[in-house]
Amino acid sequence: MGRERDERAEEAEQNGRAERTELAEGAGRDEGAGTARKLAALAIPTFGQLIAEPTFILIDTAIVGHIGDASLAGLSIGSTIILTAVGLCIFLAYSTTAQVAHLLGAGRRREGLQAGIDGLWLALLIGAVLGVGLFAFAEPLCYALGGRGAVLDQAVTYTRAVVLGTPGMLLVYAANGIFRGLQKVRITLIAAVSGAVVNTLLEVLFVLVFGWGIAGSGAATLIAQWFMGLFLVVPAVLWARADGVTLRPQLAGIMAAGGDGLPLFIRTLAIRAAMVMTVASAARMGTHVLAGFQAVNSSWNFAMNMLDSVGIAGQTLVGAALGARDWKRARALTRSTGRAGAVVGLGVGVAFAVVGLAAGHFFSPNPEIQLLTAVGMITMGVFFPLQGWMMALDGILIGARDFRYLAATCTLTAVVYIAALGGLVAFGIPLIPGDVARTAVLWLAFNVVLMGGRGLSNGLRARSDTWMR
Repeated sequence: MGRERDERAEEAEQNGRAERTELAEGAGRDEGAGTARKLAALAIPTFGQLIAEPTFILIDTAIVGHIGDASLAGLSIGSTIILTAVGLCIFLAYSTTAQVAHLLGAGRRREGLQAGIDGLWLALLIGAVLGVGLFAFAEPLCYALGGRGAVLDQAVTYTRAVVLGTPGMLLVYAANGIFRGLQKVRITLIAAVSGAVVNTLLEVLFVLVFGWGIAGSGAATLIAQWFMGLFLVVPAVLWARADGVTLRPQLAGIMAAGGDGLPLFIRTLAIRAAMVMTVASAARMGTHVLAGFQAVNSSWNFAMNMLDSVGIAGQTLVGAALGARDWKRARALTRSTGRAGAVVGLGVGVAFAVVGLAAGHFFSPNPEIQLLTAVGMITMGVFFPLQGWMMALDGILIGARDFRYLAATCTLTAVVYIAALGGLVAFGIPLIPGDVARTAVLWLAFNVVLMGGRGLSNGLRARSDTWMR
């Protein structure tokens, strides 16, 4: 009898352990599913906002490409200047997102909104200075990127037509930092879709109906940028006022926003310097290679925002978790976001490569440029899972406000890449026969050295606990 009681007790204990294990596993699955839903709820609308500027360039590329090869090559140079200038100011969104999310997680909503308003003032100031400066120096900048003759004329015309919309686009970045930090991002999707519609309609009207050429393309983008900026700033200001936040410029707050953004500016400057070197290298290879590069690059900028949206969603959630000092949840969110980035990257990469087989027809009637576009997009598609994982961890580290580490590692990686690319152009390219092989080698170097180097540094950092403190 005693032995039977012991056996029944042991069996009950085993059943209890099994039930507890099953409950724990179920809770883990529920938590994982909940995290995935939260990531998706933030990532999908965020993607809508992120694609605004690349969508404008993509639309410009598709329409301008049918004007002529010189126009498309000129657009490549002009859009590189615009994307570089605006991209350097992405810290207006990233630093504001991290700060608002941290303060929200700590229960300090009003302070977070005040930081957002300070970011709007900083965006307007930087945008005004940047727009005037780029307009004044458009010609030497386009010349420095390899523009000559008709290509230079087209590049300068486009640049001067579009740069005065820079303040509007930077207001979009700063306003989105507020919405992301508050986890209210649906409005960003509405703004992006509306901006794309406005840009497309005006593009067709100015370029195809009025016959304004590449200048009409730039004017359409300028108007769309200001439309989006006002569309987002108005509700951001209303929400801030409802919480008692002052709208007057606060010098201390503006300076604090600029100080937080400085390491992110350095990080972005390093990345953009690497991109500019890539464009300059393509220009050294000839007009056809540069035109094909523009088609691939504009498509990649569009697709990369799908990956970036996952990182920004993780950035928002991790920022709130760290603000609440919940280290365990921050670690779990990091793992989930990294996996999501790799999975999304795989799906996007396959689609990118498949679309690349026919995408060249949308950008140019020239068969050679169509072929170079296909080669570039297939090469890029292979590396999208790596890029997705890297971008996810990038967003996590930004959410943790680990800005100095990102600035240092991105700068080091960019220096190595620029040196490698310089050597490739000087010594390797003359030995590579044909534009097809040169295009493939250029994109391979970009992914292996630049994207791979950033992935390595982000992965090593994420494995430690330093970034959470």
